[in-house]
Amino acid sequence: MKTTTHGLGVTIVAVTALLVAGCGNSEGEEGDVELRFLWWGSDTRHALTEEVIEAYEEENPGVSISAEYGGFDDHWDQLATQTAGGQAPDIIQMDEQYLREYADRGSLLELEGIDLTKHDEAAVENGKVDGQQFAVTMGINAQVLVADPQVFEEAGVELPDPMTWTWEDYASISAQITEQHEDAWGTSIPGGMGAFQTWMRQQGKSVATDAGELGFEASDASGYFQYFQALMDDGVLPPAELIQENAGSTMEQSLAATGQQAISTWWSNEAVALSAAADRDLEILRYPSFTGDAADAEPWYKSSMYLSASAGTDHPEQVQDFIDFFVNSESAAEIVGVERGIPPNQEMRELVAEDLSGMAAETLDYIDGIESDLGRPEPITPEGGSDFSSVLARYELEVIFGRLSPDEAGRSLVEEASAQLS
Repeated sequence: MKTTTHGLGVTIVAVTALLVAGCGNSEGEEGDVELRFLWWGSDTRHALTEEVIEAYEEENPGVSISAEYGGFDDHWDQLATQTAGGQAPDIIQMDEQYLREYADRGSLLELEGIDLTKHDEAAVENGKVDGQQFAVTMGINAQVLVADPQVFEEAGVELPDPMTWTWEDYASISAQITEQHEDAWGTSIPGGMGAFQTWMRQQGKSVATDAGELGFEASDASGYFQYFQALMDDGVLPPAELIQENAGSTMEQSLAATGQQAISTWWSNEAVALSAAADRDLEILRYPSFTGDAADAEPWYKSSMYLSASAGTDHPEQVQDFIDFFVNSESAAEIVGVERGIPPNQEMRELVAEDLSGMAAETLDYIDGIESDLGRPEPITPEGGSDFSSVLARYELEVIFGRLSPDEAGRSLVEEASAQLS
């Protein structure tokens, strides 16, 4: 009974529409419940998720779940199209950037039938919008720096003490590696917005406030741009053209994976994939701080992704039962492991820890190790703010190519981001 839809863009939307027209989110010919589950991810994630679906269907023979999946960008195009047409999937893999947007539209079901008593409090709160539980965390992430010990050794530079180093140390160590290594750079422009968030958090700011307004000023952004422009001017970073090329490369082809970058920024679950892509031992480091005190580095737990449900589902009970199975059952935990991040359920975390090794084990240790130093929760991305990461990346390139000064980029970033939130 299960239909698996492979494909991207317009094709997958069209095929899905036909499937919906034929089946709907209702009962099958024999009264069985038919649900649809939409997610994004790699081929590995697809295979693991389908295993979880099969395990659930074995325990619940009256329910069948059709799988719809693709890449990240196509996921949101498809979800927007289906939601607008009144054909949203029953179960939705959700991201923090879009959670408030869909919740505020009334598109998500409030999840009241899922046991979250054994989940980390921060993970539970991350799935709430205005006090209502519209999403359940699938995995816990944190921002990390990944160091390549081999590059450090080849450059004759010692790894920093992650509990005491500062942003000044970060710049100095990166400069030493670039100067002393023939084929690698100390660091590069951070990927994504995690480093920017960390920088702002360490200064008591945030990308957005709980009220949905911009949480930083132009001078704050200018300071961030100035830090990396100084590294660029000093020849510490790769050439601007290579940085731009690296931003569009696959993980396997990235400077970090190919031994050409000593320190890079990632989410903790990405560090596992990076280590596999590099095919050598890498090491997780905490972010530096301005004070040299690890507690002032302001780490936080981010939900790597969530499970949400459509407000229009015909089967809210079965949908919530499946979500509960995914995040609370030993069967699902043993299948998924840490592919979507560290399990938020403490018992499931202990279960999967028994079989972890290498970077996966190091990631779990890191998540547990920063718990006592966690800063305030990061405010949820407000409606209109889902594109901030790409806007930030654009201004980073403008600065390193010398087309805008840090002050100009800071002002423009604030103006554009504020306009998106208004």
